[in-house]
Amino acid sequence: MITLTPAQFSSFLDTLLERDEFLIFKQDAGPAQKGDENVDLYVFSGHLEALRCEEIDGEIMETLHDLELQAKNEDEAWLKIKGFYLERGCTLLNVGSDEYILSDALAQRLGLLE
Repeated sequence: MITLTPAQFSSFLDTLLERDEFLIFKQDAGPAQKGDENVDLYVFSGHLEALRCEEIDGEIMETLHDLELQAKNEDEAWLKIKGFYLERGCTLLNVGSDEYILSDALAQRLGLLE
């Protein structure tokens, strides 16, 4: 599990750029290319397996259905989703009360895992 403060997370996102649907560090990007996009929470969310946050609807019940799991409520659904992904090579990123699930490979490439 990785824990960042909201300020740390915001600073982290500011270092990223999306190019050709791939997250890269701005410092490594070289000259700007057509289609380059600064990374905000919405862009970052497109690279996640699942999320539960106040700012973006993570469609938790839909994700649970896609995984062919069932739950009585959204809290139980999120616990099942986390369990599913964390058992399959993913990492949990906590930012305040928000939680994001990303692949271990992505977390390592972005320097979030050592």
